[in-house]
Amino acid sequence: MAIPQSFIQELIERTDVVELIGRYVQLRKSGANYMGLCPFHTEKSASFSVSPSKQFFHCFGCGRSGNAIGFLMESQGMGFREAVQDLAQHAGMQLPEEERSPQERERAQAQRQQQATLSEVLARAARAYCAQLRTAPQAIAYLKGRGVSGALAKRYALGWAGGGWHGLASVFAEYDSPLLVQSGLVIESEEDGRRYDRFRERVMFPIRNLKGECIGFGGRVLGDEKPKYLNSPETPVFHKGRELYGLFEARQAIREAGHVLVTEGYMDVVALAQLGFGNVVATLGTACTPEHVHKLFRFSDQVVFSFDGDEAGRRAARKALDAALPYASDTRTVKFLFLPPEHDPDSYVRSFGHDAFARLVGDALPLSRFMLQVASEACDLGSAEGRAHMLSKAQPLWAALPEGALKPQLLAQFAERGQIAPEQLQSLWTKERVAHTGQGFEADSTGYRSWRKGNDWRGPRTPGARVRTQAPLARTPGRRRSDHALRLLLSHMAFLHTLDAEDRQALAALPAPHGTLFLWLEDQWHERGVLPWAQLGPALQGHECEPLAQRIMTGSHAQTEGDEAELRAELQDLLARMHIENIEREQSALIAASASDPTALARYRQLEERRRALKNGSSGGAAPRENKPA
Repeated sequence: MAIPQSFIQELIERTDVVELIGRYVQLRKSGANYMGLCPFHTEKSASFSVSPSKQFFHCFGCGRSGNAIGFLMESQGMGFREAVQDLAQHAGMQLPEEERSPQERERAQAQRQQQATLSEVLARAARAYCAQLRTAPQAIAYLKGRGVSGALAKRYALGWAGGGWHGLASVFAEYDSPLLVQSGLVIESEEDGRRYDRFRERVMFPIRNLKGECIGFGGRVLGDEKPKYLNSPETPVFHKGRELYGLFEARQAIREAGHVLVTEGYMDVVALAQLGFGNVVATLGTACTPEHVHKLFRFSDQVVFSFDGDEAGRRAARKALDAALPYASDTRTVKFLFLPPEHDPDSYVRSFGHDAFARLVGDALPLSRFMLQVASEACDLGSAEGRAHMLSKAQPLWAALPEGALKPQLLAQFAERGQIAPEQLQSLWTKERVAHTGQGFEADSTGYRSWRKGNDWRGPRTPGARVRTQAPLARTPGRRRSDHALRLLLSHMAFLHTLDAEDRQALAALPAPHGTLFLWLEDQWHERGVLPWAQLGPALQGHECEPLAQRIMTGSHAQTEGDEAELRAELQDLLARMHIENIEREQSALIAASASDPTALARYRQLEERRRALKNGSSGGAAPRENKPA
């Protein structure tokens, strides 16, 4: 259900943004505003400003800005609806549900009640495991042997599950409660219905969500029994493919370090935190997923995956690569660290020291080089067949990358390794994609990026061939062009400031639903100011333009990160080409009317001057604009 904008506006007005941000940032009065150290990047002098009159925050260092909802989303990793619910609870406001049927409201209420109940059951078990740890000398000896202090064990709420089959019966009087099975704490035999504890004789690692609620457990045996680690099953509150162990505890350390390190085990997280690396998280017994990567990039633009150097580690790294590729924009860094087979992160730090491991992390393999390695594995690059095999493996990896400066560079590197011209490789891969999917690379639907970077739009070059001097945007379908213009505006709403009356008229006049979406976006800008897509998307729920917006903002083609000046120039070029098309249509009508209208030719000539000016300007990246805001 979409949350009405009137409710969101009232919620923002009733929220004291200074009080809210003051819970997380130490603020001091400075004139009409409040200042503090930015929570989104490391700084020594305060550049983070909070305006009580505008109910707005802005950092002059990193450029982050927004309202109370945006702050919770950015700093606490909340989703839009979650942030609204949090603020509404503090403001004593009830989220409107009038658009739901009574049955839908009843189901939603039951689901929320179930999740809250299961979280309380898991929290109760976590407290019991913590209490048992104090009476388990073998577990205490193990943790001390790994260098874990009592303070750190308390921070991560480590515990111990005893050896009895029904240890939780002393914690929960109703051991036959279905909640114990639903939460994953107890297993019920399908044959005879008998119950027993899932976790026995294991060091317990509570798994918390971003709100700090216990949603599951990981348990580690002390000996050589299998499995070494046992995780909670999928439940209504726990999904392994979405959650990361230690992220709740590591949030601030990640921002301070400037990167997040992803490991494979719970103990790696705790042990590295003890050794000075608090910015570490771990996947939960499953391969890294796109949901994991998306969540990590909420907290840092730099992600380093750490794996064992054996074959299993390489396979895990390969899956992490697949998950990370769609998010590897020009403003983000993804690296891969492979430890020697005889070491895990903890043992490496103990053997070689903190600084040696920090250097290892800093020197980790960049995503681009790992892509080249993966594509080249088991390929004889000394033969034409081996190089062709390498290029066939490289194509889906390269296609998964978002559009940007990295993509053409990797195309050139693959082409060099495959001993083929970049233009020929681009043409080959495009043909293969069309053959398999019926469409070319949508990520470069306007042709603009490849043209500006002197990349592949010219096609194969042969001696004596005539070289085009203008990008082939005129051959791009109008829908693709309007898609990309709206994509840039939805991703960078501040670009609305740069539009003049002619631009706005052209965008508003687009056939529905494109023109309708632009008018909606402009209304949002006037009413609420500049908002990120993370807030615009939920605000569109239920709107007639939601399908269009979701389509153009989903997939690798939706990545529009990069230099803002270049992106603004890209938008201006798209608009210039829209204006050219509009002028040419009007000129066609004037030619038809010239026989009866003596003023038609004069108007035609005026439009021709404007068309030529736009065309000359667009061939250099942007048309000359009159009275254009900077």
